[in-house]
Amino acid sequence: MQHLLATTLSLAVLAVLPACAKDAPPPAANAESSAPASPAADVNAGADAGATSDTGLVLPTVLVHKSPSCGCCGNWVTHMQEAGFQVEVRNVDNVNEVKERVGVPLGKGSCHTAEVGGYFVEGHVPAADVKRLLTDAPEAKGLVVPGMPAGSPGMEMPDGRVQPYTVELVAHDGSTSEFSRHGE
Repeated sequence: MQHLLATTLSLAVLAVLPACAKDAPPPAANAESSAPASPAADVNAGADAGATSDTGLVLPTVLVHKSPSCGCCGNWVTHMQEAGFQVEVRNVDNVNEVKERVGVPLGKGSCHTAEVGGYFVEGHVPAADVKRLLTDAPEAKGLVVPGMPAGSPGMEMPDGRVQPYTVELVAHDGSTSEFSRHGE
């Protein structure tokens, strides 16, 4: 039974992967930059004061590194903007260079990497978890959602289904621990 469930979930993920290959939605005014990210940029890039959340938290600007043709990355950018973040997008040919620079652990990657408030955010992390990260300010490198779980922000399913997934907190030594769970 578990094998059947795993196979079904794998097929569901494969069904939504083409969303990543679609052309990204048009960017908001002044939200997109096609200039390549500087390899020397530090983790605090994009950490200037952005918007203020409904709880009074000053939200730093989110700097997103993504492929120019990734539609699901554009959907995640929209999710972050709708949550009150100002977002700067940098289309890059090799997102892996950014992942290596900020310290995304091997096997924990996704299709885009963001930098916000001195942390990295890898993949389809919900905006609420990013806000919690910024509020709690743990001693860590950032958050990851490995892969591209169906139903996560930017990977929404037409029928509203959410594949259960875990957001992981990445410690300075590269180890991970559970930060939050979704879709259960």
